[in-house]
Amino acid sequence: MDTETASRAFATLGHPGRLAVYRLLMRFAPQGVRPTEIAEALEMKQNTLSHHLSDLTSSSLVQVERDGRSLFYSVDLGRAEALVAYLTLDVGRARPELLSPVLKTLREDEMPSSFNVLFLCSGNSARSIFAEAILRDLGNGRFIAFSAGTRPNTALNPFALEVLERNGHATGDMRSKHITEFQQPDSPVMDFVFTVCDAAAAEECPPWPGQPITGHWGLPDPVKATGTEAEKALVFAQTYAALRRRIAAFVELPFADLNRISLQSRVDAIGTGAADRKG
Repeated sequence: MDTETASRAFATLGHPGRLAVYRLLMRFAPQGVRPTEIAEALEMKQNTLSHHLSDLTSSSLVQVERDGRSLFYSVDLGRAEALVAYLTLDVGRARPELLSPVLKTLREDEMPSSFNVLFLCSGNSARSIFAEAILRDLGNGRFIAFSAGTRPNTALNPFALEVLERNGHATGDMRSKHITEFQQPDSPVMDFVFTVCDAAAAEECPPWPGQPITGHWGLPDPVKATGTEAEKALVFAQTYAALRRRIAAFVELPFADLNRISLQSRVDAIGTGAADRKG
């Protein structure tokens, strides 16, 4: 990256509002996000957001794609990589005191015999509970599954419990948990953290210890389904099936043969390939 391009990118990110938008889009990467969802998550006026998105796209930090009548904005990961490289390798001259802390957290350690996996949602009442139960039973002991919500004081949804029991999952020990349970000094160190709803992905959370692989596997909230009891139950069953397909693909990944970059790419592909966008 040349100095003029880097200067323009840094100037764009120097505004708190544009930086907030960029950080949010990075949490969804490589998937795109609608402007209405960005504005809602950041509590930002639409006209203000439009100016920020225009500046970010003009600097090639963000790209936009049309899907039907909707626009989806996403981070240009190639440009992000170039910007980081410019700062650390060009400006920083690859000084070891700058690179060592980063490389230490990303080093390729010996592959563990089991993985801790956390599924996050806003309420921890249905989608993340589905994912925890599915991985626990499909993982054959290789995965220790957890789930939590970013919103306090939630409870398991009866429709979700019914779907799990109908599919042979034990639910006696399942409960709704808040994310703070997994942010304590003695909490398990996660190898993977997945968000299964857009609200959880948009949350500004501190970095997870150990730099786990992260992924966004967002699905519409079945709790918001309307109609008859049978119609609502069908939506819950469809959400369960979608998560089961993703988790089945995840547990079959050749973990021992993949480095961190390849593993992140596979995790992203599972989310984008199975996503059922609405509207």
